[in-house]
Amino acid sequence: MRVLAIADPHLSGATPKPMTVFGPSWEGHPDAFFEGWRSVVREDDLVLIPGDISWAMRIEDALVDLEAIAALPGRKVLLRGNHDYWWPSLRKLRTLLPSGMAAIQNDAVRVGDVVVAGTRGWVVPGSHGFEEHDARIYAREVQRLRLSLHAAATLGGDYLAVMLHFPPTNPRGEGSEFLDVLCAAAPDAVVFGHVHGSVPVVVPKIGDALVSFVAADHLGFVPAVLRPG
Repeated sequence: MRVLAIADPHLSGATPKPMTVFGPSWEGHPDAFFEGWRSVVREDDLVLIPGDISWAMRIEDALVDLEAIAALPGRKVLLRGNHDYWWPSLRKLRTLLPSGMAAIQNDAVRVGDVVVAGTRGWVVPGSHGFEEHDARIYAREVQRLRLSLHAAATLGGDYLAVMLHFPPTNPRGEGSEFLDVLCAAAPDAVVFGHVHGSVPVVVPKIGDALVSFVAADHLGFVPAVLRPG
């Protein structure tokens, strides 16, 4: 089974929000997202979506976007991003998700021989403007990553993919607790998004893992292949 990833769809089907205000790289959105997906994803693929899925504020509105993604080829695993305000309790979300979709939050899922873990993450120490309240959220997200990877370790599988929404390092590529936890887990792939525009992004080395920055606009709206098949 192939594994692909694309973050930050930023869909807004219920109340359209033009993304071109965030720069020319969003020209053609959201059609470019759906066309890019269909250009590479097959029905038997698994696609990871690490956050910022919908601009909706309520789950009822977000379902418009979730159903549009569900109609695309492949099975999907979702992670919450910092703009996914619509995301309800995990129990409620799992009862509402369209067929072929799964979501993780402080846990992990297995799809075929692939185990998917992860957490939203946060800005890390050394980032511009990192303050005391950031330190609290950062520590909490590190613990959530540990919980998710612990759950993943109980699921077996042949391939471990980890999703983060935020990058696991600061803009200078310095070490972080996220990197320490990930290195200890020895995943096969790590993906993250969140950053847009001309902001430089450091893709850190995490053991032998394939580490990929998969923000949709960075990818030209074409999901990245993590595991060929």
